[in-house]
Amino acid sequence: GLATPTAVTVGVGRGAELGVLIKNGEALERSEKLTTIIFDKTGTLTKGKPEVTDIIGMGIENRTLLKFTASVEKNSKHPLAEAIVKKSLDSGIELLSSEYFNTFRGKGVIAKIEGKEILISNRTLLKEKNISLPEGVEKNIIQLENEGKTVIMIAFNNKIAGIIAIADTLKGTTKSAIKEFKDMKFNIFMITGDNIRTANAIAKQAGIVNVLAEVLPQDKANEVKKLQEKGEVVAFVGDGINDAPALAQADVGIAIGSGTDVAIETGDIVLIKDDLLDAVAAIQLSKKVISRIKQNIFWAFAYNTALIPIAAGILYPFFKITFRPELAGLAMAMSSVTVVSLSLMLKKYVPPVKKIII
Repeated sequence: GLATPTAVTVGVGRGAELGVLIKNGEALERSEKLTTIIFDKTGTLTKGKPEVTDIIGMGIENRTLLKFTASVEKNSKHPLAEAIVKKSLDSGIELLSSEYFNTFRGKGVIAKIEGKEILISNRTLLKEKNISLPEGVEKNIIQLENEGKTVIMIAFNNKIAGIIAIADTLKGTTKSAIKEFKDMKFNIFMITGDNIRTANAIAKQAGIVNVLAEVLPQDKANEVKKLQEKGEVVAFVGDGINDAPALAQADVGIAIGSGTDVAIETGDIVLIKDDLLDAVAAIQLSKKVISRIKQNIFWAFAYNTALIPIAAGILYPFFKITFRPELAGLAMAMSSVTVVSLSLMLKKYVPPVKKIII
């Protein structure tokens, strides 16, 4: 009866010491069976602090384009919007007031400024609004996307007015974490709302081959479900509000501690530090805990298999040996002591990835 609870309890405690908050024993058990891990891009693989790199106005000065765009984006909390607002403030631009602000989830935003309807969008929304891109602009966009930059398009009164490119860099431990997961034979996916060219460029930097691009926030959970229906046991690693449904759908949801409260609340495992190597440590710890549970059960069964027949007197007809009650009680206690001692040894366990860091 002690084999599983003691190992799980010690394992959860050891996880907390390593900077990994494991909310329940089931998460540990499911983590040991994982086959696939899906990473959200922004804020998980990348730093989540994008910066504006290119501003290209069309029939309008770059500074004016930035001013109008930032005046709309100041109403949004999206990381890309915050990058544009920061760029404008750093450039000493005074923002304008806007009205009729509205969002198109996962596609863009719209508002009115000084009588102009300002649409800030991706390709999908631009097509829905029947706004065409000049051929030269399309080439610029493709080049920027191949560099791993996210390009947003700005239209004034349904006419393209310019583009702004934004780049986000990988976290320092992203490449190492992905390599560790690959060495553990996991199928690795990156999921993002970015177009396929930008997504592939970022994935290549991280060492990821499987890319799920142009996925709307509300569809992330569906992508997880599709993999589960194929027989995969899936972990999802994310940090944002729009990652919560996917974290809940996954067999194991791993939330970044620096992320939103919703993501942290939804995740089965929370990485206290903003370090993906801790996700590797969490999986390695789960495998160790399950291994220790199996050892505990083995020794408990071995103990009972060997001593119960002796206590029943199987040796008496041959060797006149009996098991006195007090010795039988001691043997039973020693069985529990063995199991508990094996479990307590987990307190000194250091995941291999942590040894590399040290």
